[in-house]
Amino acid sequence: MLSLSCGGATLELLPEIGGSVARFRVDGVDLLRPTPPGVTDALQTACFPLVPFANRVAQSRFKFGGETIRLRRNLGDHPHALHGQGWRNPWHIEGAGSDMARLSYNHRADDWPWSYRAEQSFRLRSDSVEIALRLENRDDRMMPAGLGFHPYFPRTAGTTVRTEVQGVWLSDDTAIPTHPSGPAHFLDLAAGADLGQAPSIDHCHFGWSGRAMMSWRDRPIRLSMTASEQFSFLHVYLPREGDYFCAEPMSAMPDALNRKGGTSGYRELAPGESLTASFVLQCIDGW
Repeated sequence: MLSLSCGGATLELLPEIGGSVARFRVDGVDLLRPTPPGVTDALQTACFPLVPFANRVAQSRFKFGGETIRLRRNLGDHPHALHGQGWRNPWHIEGAGSDMARLSYNHRADDWPWSYRAEQSFRLRSDSVEIALRLENRDDRMMPAGLGFHPYFPRTAGTTVRTEVQGVWLSDDTAIPTHPSGPAHFLDLAAGADLGQAPSIDHCHFGWSGRAMMSWRDRPIRLSMTASEQFSFLHVYLPREGDYFCAEPMSAMPDALNRKGGTSGYRELAPGESLTASFVLQCIDGW
């Protein structure tokens, strides 16, 4: 584990487990779901990167350059490939100080038939953390590209999320988007949605403003999340039961690799070209 500190803030990283965050605390309060001891799967951590695509690729295949690309399933018997390769591989520590760190992951072409390099940088402040993710195409041909983060936030009685979106994608029973609906179809996020009263959700919101505010009735703090302009999608995962929820900044919608063009967020990188996106979590005092 790699530990950073600044004032009352601490950040713990697990480079070997998908380049994930183990814990983020300010003045003794966990602002992300803390990782239990002995964890070996990124799904049990506080946050992990999504690279070189975010969320699902339907039936683990897509077409590119006249070829059908078939990806390995990476979540048990789930039919769709999830979140790329970064979260299922160890990352290397490129540099670290008391309040900053830089991690990298180099991918050699395999079932994802492009070589690329991914880098994460972490900058801790006394009340916030900024996390950036950079993806560089190191292959000799065009590569589809997408980025995202998968943070887990504490969910207690009276947890609310306030943000602005243009709409939400409804999905089939395997969480592949089918058609769009209005912004308040599941949650009235603009008014501040009470997650204690919310249904089970695993859906992508589009036209995201890039800003969200989270609050808890039993905590005298609020948490703001501010994302760079590349993140115009916000995927909300709210399990039927559990002490957490996910609000995931993403550069493209789920299954964007099969929805080229339009408003899917799909994009391609030329050899040597890169894509960078970031987000900031900041603790705000007061109810």
